[in-house]
Amino acid sequence: MAPDPVELALILARVFGRLGIRYCVGGSVASSVYGEVRTTLDVDLVAELRPEHIDALLAATRDEFHSVEASVRRAVRNASSFNLIHEDMLVKADVYVSPDDALHREQFARSRPVALRVGPVSEVQLASPEDVVIHKLRWYRMGGGVSDRQWRDVLGVLKVQGGVLDREYLDRVTADLGLAGLLARALSEAGSN
Repeated sequence: MAPDPVELALILARVFGRLGIRYCVGGSVASSVYGEVRTTLDVDLVAELRPEHIDALLAATRDEFHSVEASVRRAVRNASSFNLIHEDMLVKADVYVSPDDALHREQFARSRPVALRVGPVSEVQLASPEDVVIHKLRWYRMGGGVSDRQWRDVLGVLKVQGGVLDREYLDRVTADLGLAGLLARALSEAGSN
C-alpha cells in the first residue's frame, strides 16, 4: 500500500469516531485543504484522550498500527503526544493529547466535518482554518522562526481563506499566545490586511 496521509486521516477518523473520542485533524493535511496543497508524510491529530480510552484505542489500532503502549499512556498522563504508524502504508500519525483547557475546548467546538475525498466515508473532523493558522504560527515560533514549510502553510491559508477568516478570534487568540506580531507579519505578506 502506497503512503497516503489522507487515507490515514480517514482511517483514524473512523477509529476515533467508533470509540467516541473527540478529535480533529490539523497540521499539513488541514493547511492543504484550506490553503495551498503540499505533500506531507504524516498526519497531525489532536484528541481528547483520557485514561479510560487507552485500552480501547490500543485494541482498535493493534492490527493496523505500530504504537508503543508506554508512550500512549505517558502522553495521556502528560497531555503530550505519541505516534501511530500505519504498518502497511508506513505513514505516521502524530497524536497530540489535548489538555482540558479553554483554548482546546474552543478549538474542538470550532472544528468542522470536511470531506477529504469523494465517497460515503470521506469525512474527518478538521480544525478550523483559524486554528490551523494559530497552531502553525506556534510551531513556527517554537522552531525558531526558520521553518519555510510552516510559514508557507500559514500564508497559503491566509491567501485562500482571507476574507472568510474570523479575524476577531484570530486576533484574540494570537494576542493571548504572544503571536500577534507574527500574525500581523503573515497577514501583510499574504496581502490579507
